[in-house]
Amino acid sequence: MCLAIPGKIKSIETRYDGAVRFAKVAFGGIVKEASLEMLPDVDVDDYVLVHVGVAISKVDEEEAQKSFKYLEELGELGELTDVDEYLPEEQ
Repeated sequence: MCLAIPGKIKSIETRYDGAVRFAKVAFGGIVKEASLEMLPDVDVDDYVLVHVGVAISKVDEEEAQKSFKYLEELGELGELTDVDEYLPEEQ
């Protein structure tokens, strides 16, 4: 199954003389790089869904938390650690 994982943009940089935007995206305790070519209007602290190194959709924080909760329940967080800050609080 292919999944898009929600993450929070920590920083953005441009490469190739400003032609391509990349972000450092935090997924719990892991930070990975993702292309922002499909989402030219996102900014630092936005939440995005990342699939195969490409940010494919912007989501709000609540949606990101729901996605993390579902992925946790399915056991699909894999190598992601320290994701507690992304999970909704227990009620």
